[in-house]
Amino acid sequence: MAGFSFSCCWCLINPPILFPLPSESPLFLLPATRRRGGKIGELVVSNAHSNPKIINPKKKSRYGQTLSPYDSDEEAELDDESDDDDDDWLLNVSSLHLSFVPENSSLHDIKDLAFELKCCQIFVIRALSLHDVKDDDFAEVTEYENKKPKSQKTTIAKKGVKKEAVKTWETDEDDLDNASDKKKKKVEKDSWRLDGRGKKKKKVEKDSWRLDGRGKVSTRKHVAKLYPRLSEEIDIDPKWVPLLDYLSTFGLKESHFVQMYERHMPSLQINVLSAQERLDYLLSVGVKHRDIKRMLLRQPQILQYTVENNLKVHISFLMGLGIPNSKIGQIVAVTPSLFSYSVENSLRPTIRYLIEEVGINENDVGKVVQLSPQILVQRLDITWNTRYMFLSKELGAPRDSVVKMVKRHPQILHYSIDDGFLPRINFLRSIGMCNSDILKVLTSLTQVLSLSLEDNLKPKYMYLVNELKNEVHILTKYPMYLSLSLDQRIRPRHRFLVELKKVRKGPFPLSSLVPNDESFCQQWAGTSVDKYLAFRQRLLLKDFANKYEKRG
Repeated sequence: MAGFSFSCCWCLINPPILFPLPSESPLFLLPATRRRGGKIGELVVSNAHSNPKIINPKKKSRYGQTLSPYDSDEEAELDDESDDDDDDWLLNVSSLHLSFVPENSSLHDIKDLAFELKCCQIFVIRALSLHDVKDDDFAEVTEYENKKPKSQKTTIAKKGVKKEAVKTWETDEDDLDNASDKKKKKVEKDSWRLDGRGKKKKKVEKDSWRLDGRGKVSTRKHVAKLYPRLSEEIDIDPKWVPLLDYLSTFGLKESHFVQMYERHMPSLQINVLSAQERLDYLLSVGVKHRDIKRMLLRQPQILQYTVENNLKVHISFLMGLGIPNSKIGQIVAVTPSLFSYSVENSLRPTIRYLIEEVGINENDVGKVVQLSPQILVQRLDITWNTRYMFLSKELGAPRDSVVKMVKRHPQILHYSIDDGFLPRINFLRSIGMCNSDILKVLTSLTQVLSLSLEDNLKPKYMYLVNELKNEVHILTKYPMYLSLSLDQRIRPRHRFLVELKKVRKGPFPLSSLVPNDESFCQQWAGTSVDKYLAFRQRLLLKDFANKYEKRG
């Protein structure tokens, strides 16, 4: 047998030699595989460099490495490290290839030859293991394990899973006869690792776990219990839970999160610590806690704006306009979108336009921004020109009058001409006011253009004429009458003075409607504030009851 081992090894190491399988050797047990156009049991082995044409240069090994038809430096190093050259050919199958291939052979013929070579090598190992071979002739198991590729090493499952050894070189004769069954088993083994009991599945599950704000591990099932409605609308990542819990402290609910997701999905992917840092800064500059909810619904991108490079830069810009610190938070809450505009390329040019083109005094710019922060994010060149041209043409308004309107009520730059300006101007004309009177009213009280016709201007006009016995031209002297509340100011004071018999015959003095409650009681009613407030409360309840009866 020793002679057989030596001759067999010599044949494999020193190709090309054709040899039949001897019946007296253990290799006689090798199952014969018939080659088309060839003989059974005849093999030819050659080194890789002897016939490079037999290897596809783009072919890869089962370990993902490209097979080269020439010797590599890496293989030379491994050969130098080995104590016995005979061990290298035994352990490295990829260094042995077929060389005798007929010119008209197909790919299937080459695969058959390769399979026979593999079978021969396996049974050579088994034959050698049947004799008294010294341990020094083969590499130690530990040394071999270190050299083997990862896919050949013993695979051990995580804690709680039974150990499974993946055998590489040892195989049964049945496996050789049924190569397809072997592949099928490998597929089943890989699928077992993905069904929740092996490494890969556990790693995926581990990545999907996240500590939520309650100190518990969040999975998708757990998230679905915490936010059932939100889970139906969108696919929630468990990593979002800490942020959702934090934002819930500002009054945000699941429906609000859906709105934020639809408006700007990345806003829910922010790290909770980063979001907290940014919202804490906004709170520190005067933004009210109750306003955070509205800001996030309108501009969820705020969660992405960094403190140093964005938030602080914009806050410094507002302070530079002369806006007091007490008003900064209010401006930010009303116009959170200003953080999305560049200070140098957008906001500063807008301020320069107000000063140079519109004609707003530089010292008044801060007041204009306080009255209408939205002016910072508008296209002023369009809004200003269209409204100035309309008022100039419709009422003959000079430029100075329009500038005064913008200074006192810059919101007119947002109002629609067809739905806002025209209907109110036409109403004032319908009650007998000429263009010059209308211009006086609008210059003094520009917010008239924002008042409702049906719920405000018309009822006040009717009460002015029918109850207070005044003419419409009085409005040019007291245009503020149109801005006062009919139920809270005009009617209660008029009725209170009538009850106290403090009203003279003739038109009711509109000047009595201007001062605050204390001054009114002292100068006009001559009574206490409590008495007037009690009267007003009874009157409001009576009016409410009358309205309720009419609806019924």
